[in-house]
Amino acid sequence: MSLKQLWVDADACPKVIKDILFRAAERIGVPLILVANQHIQVPGSRYIRSVQVAAGFDVADNYIVQQMEAGDLVITADIPLAAEVIDKGGLALNPRGALYTEENIRQRLNMRDFMDTLRSSGVNTGGPASFSQADRQTFANQLDRLLAR
Repeated sequence: MSLKQLWVDADACPKVIKDILFRAAERIGVPLILVANQHIQVPGSRYIRSVQVAAGFDVADNYIVQQMEAGDLVITADIPLAAEVIDKGGLALNPRGALYTEENIRQRLNMRDFMDTLRSSGVNTGGPASFSQADRQTFANQLDRLLAR
């Protein structure tokens, strides 16, 4: 199965990941669409474009789900968005390189909800670790595997 399009939940996507995606889109000639509620600067390319959606909770996520098709790859750290992408027949990849699958997405949703419950009850759960060179490499390797399918 070859990927039809790449979508990026771009508001919180690290710049280094966007740069990897820009190079990949050019290299393999696949459309890359970055969706955000702010202007995202993209290189001039016939394969790369950005879409600015209205500000608001889940507006970018909803746009991606409405526009994507089965077989598309969505880059997102948003677990509920990843679940919708999988339900629609797409692939979802975290910017740190973790592939969301039918086998692991429910567990990830449950853990996310559990952590939200802890935070709302006043427990300091900390935040995610800083984005590292290892995360960047893991993402690049996983992306290459997916693009080679």
